[in-house]
Amino acid sequence: MNNEALIDSFLDFKYEKNIDRVNLMAILEESIRCVLKKKYDSSENYDIIVNPDQGDLEIWRNRIVVKDGLLKDRNKEIELSVAKNIESDFEIGEEVTEKVELQSLGRRSILSLKQNLLSKINEYDNTNIYKKFKNKIGEIINVEVYHILSKHILVRDEEQNEMILPKKEQIPNDFFKKGDIIKALVKKVDWKDNKPIAILTRKNENFLEELLKLEIPEISDGIITIKKVNRIPGEKAKISVESHDDRIDPVGACVGMKGSRIHPIVRELKNENIDIINYTSNIQLYITRSLSPAKISIMEINEEKKCVNVYVKLEEISKAIGKNGQNIKLATQLTGYKINIFKDNHYEDDVELSEFSDEIEEKILEKFYKIGLNTAKSVLNYEKKHLIERTNIEKKIIEKIVSILKKEFEGELNNV
Repeated sequence: MNNEALIDSFLDFKYEKNIDRVNLMAILEESIRCVLKKKYDSSENYDIIVNPDQGDLEIWRNRIVVKDGLLKDRNKEIELSVAKNIESDFEIGEEVTEKVELQSLGRRSILSLKQNLLSKINEYDNTNIYKKFKNKIGEIINVEVYHILSKHILVRDEEQNEMILPKKEQIPNDFFKKGDIIKALVKKVDWKDNKPIAILTRKNENFLEELLKLEIPEISDGIITIKKVNRIPGEKAKISVESHDDRIDPVGACVGMKGSRIHPIVRELKNENIDIINYTSNIQLYITRSLSPAKISIMEINEEKKCVNVYVKLEEISKAIGKNGQNIKLATQLTGYKINIFKDNHYEDDVELSEFSDEIEEKILEKFYKIGLNTAKSVLNYEKKHLIERTNIEKKIIEKIVSILKKEFEGELNNV
């Protein structure tokens, strides 16, 4: 193989792998130096000139002229008599530059060069693909199904890069056939057989979050923020959202007119039931909203232990818990509080604290509301020392309040 033939074959790689000119030259030079170093133990004294656009490749070896009989390194030195055969006026200590033809390196070296080139081009290509995949982590992409296996399906993007959608990353109701165009989120990038491979998912929370960004302009524009997403893939999801513009209802914007915005997402998720709630820092209200569609009678919040006892009417219990416990599970994940559901007969014939506003100051009532105590019996159910700790109200005031509330239930709460 001559220099021109090598360049021609190398250009085929350039167009196939879409390698830019600078990297093309660097790869070719590095590969030639590897061969020279293997053959001569060093490539430092070689100049390699590559012009892939014109198909030019030149290799020049530089050697220092030494006195006859004192040659120590044939690769870097040349005897005076040999140098004078090239040019008669060479003297000891001068540098002789000679052009090296590729054929002179020998068949084994040329074969090694071709293998080295192929290896470095593939390495370059794989590195580029890896970077491309890495930059897409967390993004939704459209891919085409081209091979279906028992544990995963193989898909390709528009550039024919191969990716994997594992069975465990699919929605339970997903069913694909060859040629289908599907949406999936790039979850991570692995290496398999020295090649980068993107692992896709349709199952995690980020997939749903990115679908919302695609479908709802207010989210992609930053007017509405997604605070948290929790889902049981293919079954149910709960999303809390917050608007940064008082004129925009975040829940209404996400649902759209007659569900026009949320319905395409529901279809993409194989009819996953999606609850969208308005985020609030008021934990009592946040828990109430998170348990929708159930209606809450009363709740007792323990902020220190991050748990809450929620009391609902008998007909609301199944709604609060949900099918297979899905509603309470997602509400717990969304709020970060362990939620316990109880039938509210404990608070039958209870009285709202607001009814005592003529006897208890509003700022005191607010402290009870803040910890989820809205009725007389919810306060009386607490030990006094716990009420003092949680409300930071003085002991004598707590005792007075308890006394006022007890009078409401005289003859009924003898043991409180």
